[in-house]
Amino acid sequence: MNSDEIQRLIQLLSRLPGLGPRSGRRAALHLLQKKESHMAPLIEAISHAYRTIQTCQKCFNLDSHTTCSLCRDPKRDPHTLCIVESVSDLWAMERSNTYRGQYFVLGGNLSAMLGVGPDQLNLQPLIERVQTTQFIEAIFALSATLDGQTTMHYVHERISPYVENISSLAHGVPVGGELDYLDDGTLSTALTHRYKVA
Repeated sequence: MNSDEIQRLIQLLSRLPGLGPRSGRRAALHLLQKKESHMAPLIEAISHAYRTIQTCQKCFNLDSHTTCSLCRDPKRDPHTLCIVESVSDLWAMERSNTYRGQYFVLGGNLSAMLGVGPDQLNLQPLIERVQTTQFIEAIFALSATLDGQTTMHYVHERISPYVENISSLAHGVPVGGELDYLDDGTLSTALTHRYKVA
């Protein structure tokens, strides 16, 4: 365990979400003891993902194509746009298996405390998209936090001239909650009972 290579592996694994130093050590030990069956396929998968996965130019999802599979799907409703904070939120919405429209990933929330302003978000591409596409409804699926609500109101002002109906997820998303941590039933209920943003 004193090897620099092992320490480096533990350190990198410990940085992953949900893992700390202790979990990083356990994961490293497991991989090192099962090099052929676990480590080799993992290295190959990570290497392939590094080379091929990119950001969708239309919605900012992650995919192996410049236009992701969701944006290319002709069965999805082209007139409804769901605006989410992050790719993990988009994936959470998809897991609910309730929404069948288009997506747009903002890339975060406005936050005065963290110094995140409009220029750090994908705001201009969003405005350009609603200007050039006839969306009947835009749905805000942002975290029910102060930053999420601030972001919703800011973006609402900028897209309202181009979208007739603008709504937000309804009750079911707890205040202070983040979409990625919610169960599928809660997300489905929240989407079904969304409300119009005044």
